[in-house]
Amino acid sequence: MQSLFTTEGKQSILDRIQRLTPQSQKQWGKMNVAQMLAHCQKPLEAALNIELIPTDLKMKMLSFLFGKMVKNQYLSGAELKKNSPTAPTFVITDERDFEKEKEILIKDINAFSEKGRAGKLGNRHPFFGKMTHEEWDALQWKHLDHHLKQFGV
Repeated sequence: MQSLFTTEGKQSILDRIQRLTPQSQKQWGKMNVAQMLAHCQKPLEAALNIELIPTDLKMKMLSFLFGKMVKNQYLSGAELKKNSPTAPTFVITDERDFEKEKEILIKDINAFSEKGRAGKLGNRHPFFGKMTHEEWDALQWKHLDHHLKQFGV
């Protein structure tokens, strides 16, 4: 599997992001391309220790019951399914500025890569629970790859 902790892996994701345009069309799902860019920032921000902990009891209970199982399923090689449910904290429904969201996502990917190589990422995901740096890397790569494929890049 590719890694955002390597120069080549990170660059391949950044190159795909650069191929997106405000006119890029989704192949599935509800988000437009700018919303997808904003959505992809959320898990990166969680890894970077920006507070994204579920606040409602329902989400906390779902995380407790299913988070580790779903994490292990994704880490075992399972593909992210099209139109999978998304944690409310990560849902983006308002209109976003494409260029601004693209710039923030690139900044977050660079920060994630740098902090990950230095061993300074957070240790808890708001849904998956406790995370190692290797798990963060694998899940971030898979999530970004999934959404870039969603928009044909």
